[in-house]
Amino acid sequence: MTTSPLTQTQKPGAARRDGRPGIALTVIAACQLMVVLDSTIVNIALPHIQNALEFSTTDLTWVISAYTLTFGGLLLLGGRAGDILGRRRVFMTGILLFTLASLLGGFAQEPWQLLAARVLQGVGGAIASPTSLALITTTFPEGPERNRAFGIFAAVSAGGGAIGLLAGGMLTEWLDWRWVLFVNVPIGLLIVVLTPMYINESERHTGRFDIAGAVTSTAGMASLVYGFIRAAEEGWRDGLTIGSFAAAAVLLVAFALIESRAKEPITPLRMFTDRNRAGTYVIMLSLAAAMFGMFFYIVLFVQNVLGYSPIEAGLAFLPVTVVIALGAGLSQRFLPVFGPKPFMLVGSALAAVGLAWQTLISSDSSYVGGILGPMLIFGFGMGLNFVTLTLTAVSGVAQHEAGAASGLLNATQQVGGSVGLALLTTVFGTASKDEAEKQVPGFLAEGTAEQKAEFAQTQQLPAPWGHEVLTEGISTAFVPAAAMAVLALATAWFVIRVRKSDLEALSGSAGPGMG
Repeated sequence: MTTSPLTQTQKPGAARRDGRPGIALTVIAACQLMVVLDSTIVNIALPHIQNALEFSTTDLTWVISAYTLTFGGLLLLGGRAGDILGRRRVFMTGILLFTLASLLGGFAQEPWQLLAARVLQGVGGAIASPTSLALITTTFPEGPERNRAFGIFAAVSAGGGAIGLLAGGMLTEWLDWRWVLFVNVPIGLLIVVLTPMYINESERHTGRFDIAGAVTSTAGMASLVYGFIRAAEEGWRDGLTIGSFAAAAVLLVAFALIESRAKEPITPLRMFTDRNRAGTYVIMLSLAAAMFGMFFYIVLFVQNVLGYSPIEAGLAFLPVTVVIALGAGLSQRFLPVFGPKPFMLVGSALAAVGLAWQTLISSDSSYVGGILGPMLIFGFGMGLNFVTLTLTAVSGVAQHEAGAASGLLNATQQVGGSVGLALLTTVFGTASKDEAEKQVPGFLAEGTAEQKAEFAQTQQLPAPWGHEVLTEGISTAFVPAAAMAVLALATAWFVIRVRKSDLEALSGSAGPGMG
């Protein structure tokens, strides 16, 4: 039996231009960069999105949560899909979905259209992101070459936030807010074209999809988030508020039952039986909840109260990304010396101090005097925690389960951020409503006839009364944010028991936890 020249020279699924690992890594890193920066690039454009599509401040949080909820909720399912169906195929599918969603979101004319596109973006990101990390193990041989690739991947993940802040500011100010979404289209199409040329398909593995677990967990968390946001607008006695919390309870209980009985669960519940790993997830959830809220509300403050342009707002956040990187580098260097617990304690304490300081924000606060200091303290504390939590999450886990443990940590960060932002929004909505009632008499006494006519139509107080309302809501929202950081600190103090020796075996396993 003869074999054709094609089968002799090229295996099915082989890259058409194999042997160029530099280009392959660039393609993989470009995907991760696009997915990571998508949250921060949109953050800077939020005030402009709010004005263009007439979002309320509370509903505006869905622009962030619609993406992070679906991304975090389906992240582990996306990784499983790559293992079963082939990582390159799934990677390209996720990128195409993400690109299409970005195009649709850029053309949105109604709030629901943008939110639907953000949900679709989250699905695409959840498919592409874990697969992109797994493709590194397929493309690069174990050893220095793979470790170097993991290092570049981690650097892109860490720097994506800063790039998103600057890119979001420039695109919004120089073009339009829609370009923070349109910019993904040419990048995504280029990735899809280059992927089969330079990246090999992975070997498929047998397995099952835990669709029921993925759907019930994502729907349950979405119901919980909706309940908090609805409560901010309509109150806790509203029928839909109560109904959404009831639905969340039913769905999340169903999720736990499904996972406990599934042969191949999307979330192995045994991951939570180890006190160190469970404590790590609680710390990440708490800190992410505070962090998402801080970025969301400070973006509104610097643009709506301080009057910063989008570019100025992006630059205002750059020092935070710098100190996060400094904290991460410091913890990575000294973890073998001190072990993880001191970094968790100091990092969580600094985060709590920074958030507590932000409760003092007023409409008279300046950037340097009232914003920069607490953000730097908070950012440095988060930097101390990121690498520490990643390594602790995979401590004591079998090698074949390290991906699930670190993936669950990433999912916890996204979902925790969504729930935390919703909780802070409930507090924001109540506090700003109360402050608006206090400001209305002063406005009616001092406002111009034009301002009063506009207020009768929009029910939005103009500056300076509106600034007082917004600032009061923001400063009050940082109270529960600080409480979340205190919860992280208490968890690190009372729950975590990892020793230095427990991390010695992880020197070559840090890669899978990044991103």
